Amino acid sequence: MFDHFTQFVVDWIQVQPIFLIYLYFFLISYLENVFPPIPGDILVAFAGYLVAESVIQFSLVYLATVIGSVIGFYHVFHWGSKWGQAIYSETEKHWVLKFLDIKYIERGRSWMGRFGQLVVLANRFLAGTRSVIALIAGMSHLSKVKTTITSTISSLIWNAILIGLGWVIHKNWQEIGVYLANYGKVVIVIILLVASVKWYLSRNKVINENKIG
Repeated sequence: MFDHFTQFVVDWIQVQPIFLIYLYFFLISYLENVFPPIPGDILVAFAGYLVAESVIQFSLVYLATVIGSVIGFYHVFHWGSKWGQAIYSETEKHWVLKFLDIKYIERGRSWMGRFGQLVVLANRFLAGTRSVIALIAGMSHLSKVKTTITSTISSLIWNAILIGLGWVIHKNWQEIGVYLANYGKVVIVIILLVASVKWYLSRNKVINENKIG
């Protein structure tokens, strides 16, 4: 999806000095974790377009976006670990939750309980729920070291895909936004199906064990 804000950011970035462009992509990748309305994915794909135009280097912008993503995720994870339960129990008092649908928090709690680090690994592929996943991971007191490593792997893979797509599609990079919107819905459906199958198999196992007993 391509809106006026995204167009403004794109136009603004293109007239900045090269060294600042890397800084801005770092900030975009960081802020989209702590301020969900920011369209981080499509802007990271735009970085791929700039790479194709030889404006910036792939390695540097890739590093900047990955570091930004990991630090942003970790900060929300830390907030969840330290204040998450208090924030969740008093949602109306915390402005940050105005940007997070409560149903996503409930869904994140369910996923985290079943899959743990696998949810963290999938977080970059789930636009719109990343802040929730980081928050719930912190509330669930997952290992800081394992969570940092897993979120780094997730960011390395996802950001490479986005920048690569922007580079390959080049001047039509804006179309990536449409695919991302549809892709996100498909991924959520797949995860719900996997969770349902796992629940069904576990339920049958318990029933069979009870019959044997």
